[in-house]
Amino acid sequence: MPPVTLALIVANVAMFFLQQAAPGLIYPLALWPWGAGAAGAPGFWPWQLVTYSFLHGGMLHLAFNMFALYMFGGAIEQVFGTRRYLTYYFVCVVSAALTQLVVMALANEIYPTVGASGGVFGLLLAYGIYFPNNRVFFLLIPFPIKARVFVFIYAAIELFLGVTGTQEGVAHFAHLGGLIGGALMLAYWRRGRLLRR
Repeated sequence: MPPVTLALIVANVAMFFLQQAAPGLIYPLALWPWGAGAAGAPGFWPWQLVTYSFLHGGMLHLAFNMFALYMFGGAIEQVFGTRRYLTYYFVCVVSAALTQLVVMALANEIYPTVGASGGVFGLLLAYGIYFPNNRVFFLLIPFPIKARVFVFIYAAIELFLGVTGTQEGVAHFAHLGGLIGGALMLAYWRRGRLLRR
């Protein structure tokens, strides 16, 4: 497994067990909305734009994200290289956090957000772009489908669930924010390559 992907998985698993031993970690490290402190909840701090991605809401949440990180991250790290891969991943994490902050502000809701899903969704997008014809399994479809189709279907489902609010407790717009951050980063790199030609 490539080194950054391995390090991210180890860090997430270690933080999960630390979180179990010291549940109070969720208060300073989870992503809280702007103005939450005025409502009696822990307030927003800039480091939360990154630290929230190392916390998870349960073993299943952690397992799903780490499996996706292993499945898609390793391949993308080999394409991007260590430094660019790390930059891309955390751009997606921060983009997901900013999207979630905007959504919580518009909805006037106060609750913490945790999980690596924003970064994982960015990796999923990159995988669909760089390995479009690789076949992956999707839980709702009993046969493998092409990665680019998988990305489109998954994004459409996330948008539907986010707009309709039919699956509470999941930050669907944060997932989409990770996709958007990844798309912007890839477009920026592509534009830079075109300008150098």
